[in-house]
Amino acid sequence: MWFERGDLKIHLGVDGKFRPAQKAHPALLVEGLAELIATLKAAGYPVREEPIAGFRRAYTEDPFGNRIELMERQTKPPQ
Repeated sequence: MWFERGDLKIHLGVDGKFRPAQKAHPALLVEGLAELIATLKAAGYPVREEPIAGFRRAYTEDPFGNRIELMERQTKPPQ
């Protein structure tokens, strides 16, 4: 299945012998990460924040156990 919005394109496939990835994972550059984290937590998804230089970063899992990284560029230091 393809998901497209403007320049964003995400392709998802199915594998009959699927096993969730523990290390390999997609990373998505987002805007409004704080709001997204709140939405994920409210829906019961795990969220672990691990900032890196210049980015606010968080990890979550999809309903199948796949790790997903979410990153937002920081324009000013967190308070």
